[in-house]
Amino acid sequence: MDAPARKIGLFFGSFNPIHIGHLIIANIMAENTDLSKVWFVVSPHNPLKDSKSLLHEFDRYDMVKAAIADHYKLEVSDVEFHLPRPSYTIDTLAHLVERYPNYSFRVILGEDSLVNLPKWKNYRQLLDLYGLYIYPRPGSEKTELHRHPNVTLVDAPLLDISATYIRQCIQNNKSIRYLVPEPVEQMIRQKHFYR
Repeated sequence: MDAPARKIGLFFGSFNPIHIGHLIIANIMAENTDLSKVWFVVSPHNPLKDSKSLLHEFDRYDMVKAAIADHYKLEVSDVEFHLPRPSYTIDTLAHLVERYPNYSFRVILGEDSLVNLPKWKNYRQLLDLYGLYIYPRPGSEKTELHRHPNVTLVDAPLLDISATYIRQCIQNNKSIRYLVPEPVEQMIRQKHFYR
């Protein structure tokens, strides 16, 4: 009899920079659900976001790697660096399924992104073939997608920490202590990121 497929949660983002909000959500998904691991998928460029303030993808990848170095259930993936751009979640999933046939994938999303899901490429296929693990976001409205059988709502704290706020703090010479993990803060300081 075949062993059940390992269930991997994919946490997509620009992580510009990765912060404790991302880490808390990833840890809750890894520890409090049936996921074997959570992969941070660093996106070179989100088609729905402006890329002007985006740090180079390798620098963002290195920050994620430093942030999760001591957590065996969290990993970082550069899969989208090697795919056509802009990268669409559905295309990345098709690539990962081909590359890892023994894994089954779920997408981790904030509730605010669930509301915008109909704007995504082939979003029905994403829902029907893979499924979503949704964490709450402040002020998010409920939609009919909340009732989809492949949408799993995961109880997590309401976190409203934004990478934009962190970048503004850096530009204004304000402290970002406790907003990002210490190794990430050190990298930002040493490499003069977001100055």
